[in-house]
Amino acid sequence: MKLQISLLKTDEVDAISAFAKSVWYEHYSPIIGEKQVKYMLEKFQNADAIKAQLNQGYQYFRVTDETGLIGYFSTQIRKNASLFISKFYLAKQARGKGVGKKMLTFIEKLAQLAHCKTLNLTVNKYNPAYKAYLKLGFTNQGSVKFDIGNGYIMDDYLMGKPVYS
Repeated sequence: MKLQISLLKTDEVDAISAFAKSVWYEHYSPIIGEKQVKYMLEKFQNADAIKAQLNQGYQYFRVTDETGLIGYFSTQIRKNASLFISKFYLAKQARGKGVGKKMLTFIEKLAQLAHCKTLNLTVNKYNPAYKAYLKLGFTNQGSVKFDIGNGYIMDDYLMGKPVYS
């Protein structure tokens, strides 16, 4: 598998937004339901929302192999020398093949270059990816809840991992 990770270009935002829909409906509908998935996609992953996030200092990266787009992630440097992983998504056919680990290795290098001491992310408490994050060296740092509007709550774990130079 020839994996390539590249910084998202502005003209690729629509493709990431469309890809997000396919991944989110497949993966999150059983966890949070289709109505909340639709709401969250419209609020956080439509093309305008992604462009707004880019303007707020988030960096988006696309992950491709010989078949095309198979994943994406976004990061943002935060106060306290932390690199926050805001998005981390893979197509179903790419899961369980070491792609997530390669993505995380790339993110750790980004963190090192930015002199960040920790990686942080949030994960839904019922997301099977929680166990994968534990295997990748993250620890559970507690529960967090976010009111995202329209009567929906994100009920997540805050995860952390030290970054070594």
